[in-house]
Amino acid sequence: MGENGWKIGRGGPRVVSLLPSATEVLCAVGGRGLLVGRSHECDWPVGIEGVPVLTGVRGPGGGGDSGHAGGAGLGDDSATIDARVRAAVAAGEALYTLDEALLASLRPDVILTQDLCAVCSIDLAAVRRVAARLSPRPEVVSLDPHTVEDVLDDHLTVGRAVGLEREATAAAVGLRERLFAAGEYVNPFDDGQSVAFLEWTDPLFVGGHWTVQMIERAGGRHPLNPTVARETAGAAAGPQHAERVAGKSVRVSVEALVESAPEWIVVCPCGMGMEATRRAAAGLRGQAWWGALPAVRAGRVALVDGNQMFNRPGPRLVEGFEFLVGWLNGRPAVIPEGFPWERMG
Repeated sequence: MGENGWKIGRGGPRVVSLLPSATEVLCAVGGRGLLVGRSHECDWPVGIEGVPVLTGVRGPGGGGDSGHAGGAGLGDDSATIDARVRAAVAAGEALYTLDEALLASLRPDVILTQDLCAVCSIDLAAVRRVAARLSPRPEVVSLDPHTVEDVLDDHLTVGRAVGLEREATAAAVGLRERLFAAGEYVNPFDDGQSVAFLEWTDPLFVGGHWTVQMIERAGGRHPLNPTVARETAGAAAGPQHAERVAGKSVRVSVEALVESAPEWIVVCPCGMGMEATRRAAAGLRGQAWWGALPAVRAGRVALVDGNQMFNRPGPRLVEGFEFLVGWLNGRPAVIPEGFPWERMG
């Protein structure tokens, strides 16, 4: 039996996911058949299109899972999206709607949600208030990953919640093995070249949390928002990647970006697909300072579909890491086939 009385056998619990990364995790651990409801942004893996949608954007709203405004449904350009989100948050306005009647009709046993980013999806407190009014009351599982290891652990958390713990363990082990295998292509004795991971372009934000860990483990440095050793790490923090962590994405000035002289740049706006990323990159190309950056002069600027590959703390982060390893280390064979990226011309 599950914690709320559902039977693991005979189909298992009925699961609603209000977070794209949680949906991907659920499916990765073998729970695709348990999904009975999803958010409007849950679009992967292929085949979940027919699952009922429970959330929507209230006026301006939308985003990924990574800690900045995100792009879905907010506007046409980075500056407009950022301004609309900030205005809504400052006014205390909810960014998302939740169809409570539909949720009740689905009678979920488990609701997957998050408490990482206040503007990326419906907030945890709102989900708990709605869940408390349902009968029977579903279990609310909140995911709050900040590190690569947290993301792997979330597979176990979801697996336990839906009665697929053994499958979740196998999935997490498989992802970890891929991370280790890609890491074998990185020279541990090289100080690494400077990378600027642009998670937003107007204003400029650089990546945080798991993204910085991935860059450093792939052989780069992220000087505008580097990892630091945990206070309890001790002298062994250097070789132990999991003991080095980064905070959320941070806003940086043009002057700071120029001064950091990035040798590699990833343009990967939170919540944006490739077409929107191209438009954001075009805005950068028009700035006088952009062409003087070492990475731009050397042709080492990558445009990536961050909405799919970096912003969501789910199983596809491994593909993002493999891309970083392959790109930064001149190992194109390591980059997954079909990875959504292109060089900025």
